[in-house]
Formats: sequence, structure tokens, C-alpha cells
Amino acid sequence: MASKIVVLGDVHGELRDVLTKLAKLHVKQNFSLAIVVGDLFGEGVTEQEQEQLTALLQGDLVVPLPTYFTLGRRPLPARVIEAIESQDEVCPNLYFLGRRATLKTSEGVRLVALGGQLEPAGQSSDKFQPAYTESDARALYGAHQADILITHQWPKDIRTGSNAPLPEDANPPAEVQCVADLCSTLKPRYHLSSSAAGFFWEREPFFHLPTEDNPDAKPLTRFISLASYSKTTKTKWMYAFTLDPQAAPALTIPAGATATPFAPVAGKRKPLQSQKDSYRRFAVDDEDHRPRKRARAPPPGPDQCFFCLSNPNIATHLITSIGDESYLTTAKGPLPTSKTFPSLDFPGHMLIIPFTHSPTLNSITDDAARQATYAEMHRYRTSLHSMLQRRANNALGSVTWEVSRGNGIHVHWQFLPVPSSLIKRGLVDAGFRVEAENLKYPKFELASASTTDPSTEPGDFFRVWIWDPPSPAPSSDENGGSDGDVGSEKTLLLPLGPEFRFDLQFGRRVMAKLMGLEKRINWKDDVQSQEAEEADAVAFKEAFKEFDFTLEG
Repeated sequence: MASKIVVLGDVHGELRDVLTKLAKLHVKQNFSLAIVVGDLFGEGVTEQEQEQLTALLQGDLVVPLPTYFTLGRRPLPARVIEAIESQDEVCPNLYFLGRRATLKTSEGVRLVALGGQLEPAGQSSDKFQPAYTESDARALYGAHQADILITHQWPKDIRTGSNAPLPEDANPPAEVQCVADLCSTLKPRYHLSSSAAGFFWEREPFFHLPTEDNPDAKPLTRFISLASYSKTTKTKWMYAFTLDPQAAPALTIPAGATATPFAPVAGKRKPLQSQKDSYRRFAVDDEDHRPRKRARAPPPGPDQCFFCLSNPNIATHLITSIGDESYLTTAKGPLPTSKTFPSLDFPGHMLIIPFTHSPTLNSITDDAARQATYAEMHRYRTSLHSMLQRRANNALGSVTWEVSRGNGIHVHWQFLPVPSSLIKRGLVDAGFRVEAENLKYPKFELASASTTDPSTEPGDFFRVWIWDPPSPAPSSDENGGSDGDVGSEKTLLLPLGPEFRFDLQFGRRVMAKLMGLEKRINWKDDVQSQEAEEADAVAFKEAFKEFDFTLEG
């Protein structure tokens, strides 16, 4: 059942004004609970503050609904501590969460709180003092998840990847790494803060990497920092929202959301030796095939797989689109460069990767899931074709290849633009056949047109789709060809035995020779800097956004 929740920024002891306003609003909205982020009480030095605190403790000042608070910058007043220690509450409806706390409300809302400021010395033990340690933050990992995370301090890098501006003349607060790690671990639906006392700031929602337990879900967090209550300014110190703690995490990413700004939290499991080099994230080929004397290690699980979103080391800056069953990413060490195709201004070497951790599409046992995955991966291909038609005026076709082996790790497709002249002259078709013959591979076969479900293609194989666009339109035709003319496509299949030693670079090797890019055959020799990768990904997303079906609606 959904709960209406209201959040308040620093109150600083202005109890009468704030509780009066809260009571009036509660009559209209019927909130389930209220949360105060930051300092509820002031320094207690003025007569007015002392009078209001006395009224609160004696019951003359009523808290209108269940209200939870933690610590900000100030320690709690001595009289408040006495009330908490004697009756486990300050007064009816007002509950102290502590410096470090987890709580499940009667409505089922899971709260996790880390109050106060990080103490570098790491010696804090008094739950009423506004200081916490990194150990306090790590201890909260045991909550596993949260609907609402409450911290006084901002998480480190929270503004990374955000276009939400800070108010003019605003001084951003200090950002803390252990708070970022806590948010990354718990993946809360809301992360609430108040340490930017002078202003309100709300970041775009950001999605976390799926977990192994729920690889299809995309947990989404909204970070909101409240201003302090003020009688004189109109800064936003109150925020209300509705939350259903039983709602499943989103399976799609809403428009405007970004990837998580946080670096992954180091796990307990050691990475595979082959994964120690950072460039192997989204590697074009996922393993070396040199003969080995030692037995091969067990295949990596989803948390260590090069292509699983649940891998905490995945390079999220390469991801360009996320669908319901699969996602699209730029390739590490792409075969073309951003200069290869002047009409594109980016390499265009893409990977289409299913969410399901499976060595082949055929091994996805759920028929509906397999067919939906295959259909969406092909939808990405046709969307890429449409983009090429528009950008290159049908002067570029494409080649897409798949290595499907039962002893593989995670099936994926590689998509590569190619000059349409090579396709129309039959050179691409011939290039694959000749290379296979030179390597004494089996002969290519044309895929059967009668296959009703290509996702169930049996056995081990190398499959390649060669898409030939319509003839280039006149240069004056800005639409890049006749509407509805999608060109033609040929599918070739190279059968592979289960013990067949197949070069995973085969598709790249063929295309490098055809396109005069032999010096770039080995993808490891052409890995870019992260800045260059990000620039190519941004350029691609800008060109693809018109054709990206995941942005529809």
C-alpha cells in the first residue's frame, strides 16, 4: 500500500512554527509519516527555544503524526536525551532514529539513517553526538536495502553526470565517499539529505546496476537535499512524495534518468585474473584462445561476467541504451575510429547484449523470454540501420556477427558499419567465405528462410548478418532514401563442432582486411582513454536518440 510521506529540512528549534504548518498540511494530505533531515533542535541558548522545547516535552506542543529524526551538526539537548532514555521517545509521535539506525515502519517503509558528520579520527561512540565513523556506515550494509536513506552529508560524486544546476551563489557541501558507498550498496528509492542548509537541490533519478538476485530490475534512486526552515526566505524546506514499499523495482529506465554517479563498492570476491586490466570491460572478445597447460577455471558468474550489468566493475560510461531485454554499448578498442566514417563522426562499432547471462540464445530455457530477447536485439539492429540511412544517405551498410557456443560465457552481437559498395560488390560475403577456407574452417551455409524461430538455432555456430541498404539517394534527399525502403539482408551460418578451436577475432579479422584496417585487428592495441570513449558514446547517443525505441513515450 502506498504511503504519503513528508520530509522537512533543518528546523533549528523553530518547533512551534514548523509543527503548526505541518499540522495544517497533514489535515489536508493525511500523511503516513514525517521525516526531519538535519537538526530538529537549535542550540538552546535563546529563551524562545527553551520555551518551545519545554512545551514539546510537556505535551503542550503536539506532533501531529509519526515523525522521525536523526542528527545534523548539533548534539541533542540534554533534556531531549533524558526523555529518549527514559521513554524511548521525545514525546508522543516524535522518535529519534539515532546516529546509525535501521527501522521498518508500520506501513512497511524501510528507513536507514546515518546522522551527523564523518569524524576523521573514527572514535565516535555516543549515539547522541553528531558524528559517525566509516565503520558506522559500513555496518549499515547489513540492512541490504532501503526505501529511504537519510544522511546529513552528501555522497561523493553525487553531482557527476547531472545537469541539475545548483542555485546561484550556492556553496556545495562536502561530499563523503562512505555515504556514496552506502547509497550504492542499499540502492534506496529516496536518498534524503540537508547539509546544503541554504538551498534545495534535487538530482535527476539515477539507476543502479542490477543484482544477481534480480538481474532484470533497474533500481532507481532519487536524491533530494532540503533547505533549512526559514521565516524570511522561500527556499524549499518541505518535500512530499508517495512511496509504495511493495512496488517492484523498475524494469525500464525513465526518461531523464542517468547511470549511477558512484563508483562500485569493492566486493569480497577477488576478480578473475583476466579481469584485472580495466580495459577488459566490454572487451570485443572475451577470452584468449592460446593453448593452456592448466585446467580452465570455471566460467565467471554474472557478477564477474564482462557483459552482465550486475558486474560491479562494468564500464557504465560505454552504455548507450537500455531496453527491456537487452542493452546497447560502444565497443572497447573499436575497429573503426571516429574518423573512419566522416558521415558519422564516431566509430559505430556497437555491441548488442542480452541481460540474460547465457552462452547462447538457444540455451535461454524460457521460450517467451528467449523470443522477446531475440526480437529486441533485432530491433536494436534495425534502429541502427535507420540511423545509418539517415546519417550516411545509404552509403553505409552493416555487418553483425554472433559467436554461439555452448561453452561460451555470455552471448552478444557485434554491429559494424561498412561501406555499402563492399556489400553490393559481393566482397563482404566473399571475404568471410575465403577467410574460413584459408583457416580450413567448415563452409558457410545460407541460413534457412523457413526457420520460424531463429533464436532456437541449434548447435554451435558463427552467424553473420550482412545488411545492404537501398542505393544511395540523391544528395538533395535529406531523408536518406525512399521512405519504407529498408534494403536487403543475407544471413550466413558457419557450423562449429563443440571441440572446434574457433578464433573469436574471426569477424573482426575479416572486416579489418576488407576495410583496410589491418593495423587495428587486435582490439587491445587500440583501447582509447576513458575521455575518448565517453566522447564517442555521447556522439553516438546524440545521433541515435531519434531512433532509440527505449526513449519512446
